[in-house]
Amino acid sequence: MKTHTCQPTLTDTQVLGFCKQGFLLLKAVVPDEINRSAIAFLDKNPSHEPTEILLEDWFVDNVILNPQAAGAVRSLLGQNFGLPIVMSNHRVICPSPAQNWHRDGNSKHGPALNYLQVFYYPEDCSLDLGPTELLPGSHFLFSLSKHMGHYGGIQGSFRAAAPAGSIFITVYSIWHRRSAASGKGRRNLLKYNYWRTESPRRDWIHEPDFDLATANYKLDAPTFREQFRDCNDAAEMFFWLLGKSDAFHLTGGQGWPLNRYVGKYMDRPYGVPTE
Repeated sequence: MKTHTCQPTLTDTQVLGFCKQGFLLLKAVVPDEINRSAIAFLDKNPSHEPTEILLEDWFVDNVILNPQAAGAVRSLLGQNFGLPIVMSNHRVICPSPAQNWHRDGNSKHGPALNYLQVFYYPEDCSLDLGPTELLPGSHFLFSLSKHMGHYGGIQGSFRAAAPAGSIFITVYSIWHRRSAASGKGRRNLLKYNYWRTESPRRDWIHEPDFDLATANYKLDAPTFREQFRDCNDAAEMFFWLLGKSDAFHLTGGQGWPLNRYVGKYMDRPYGVPTE
């Protein structure tokens, strides 16, 4: 397995945001000339699994090891993270109908984050070209794929329209689909994974004012889960990434990580885990 390490680029707040949302979008981080080279390669290799592109130094250096993307992966998976071993291309000729909602096969659910699923647009993907649609927070929402496909539009979903050179990083188990495309043209979307090789620990950019007791763990979107479960799930994943799973516990009721009354009636919530 090839591995890579670099400096982390995400802060405490951004890592917690990833725990809540389940994805992070980095717009136009790959240079235009690399995007053009990627499109040319895919035109010559129209396979749905063009893994040979991982042997191209220009692609590895500018996409797989892209400083902003690799820095985010480093923040979430730690040092010496494993590099992709398979490349998929979801190439679509538009117009096209929406894909069924699904989570990718062999997903595991829980607070552990041992691998990431990443997508790269080598060309502009506007709303009319059917960008990937993601359901924020759904990486904690277990459902069998055969029970998900009948859903249509879901309130609070996010359509990842973005310019060429954009990369978005996701929790592998997040609900997603190709949205409906009304426009005309071609859309390439490369998909690949990174892997954790070392134990989790707080190894990203530490914000001096970030306080585990008063941080906002609530997802600002519909969650389709039991009330306040979004706070609990995000907090548990964040503590796992800190390497402090043993310290994590939930008192329940109005206690941490709900934090509804912090700053209003009290300085710190009840039930904050001891680091």
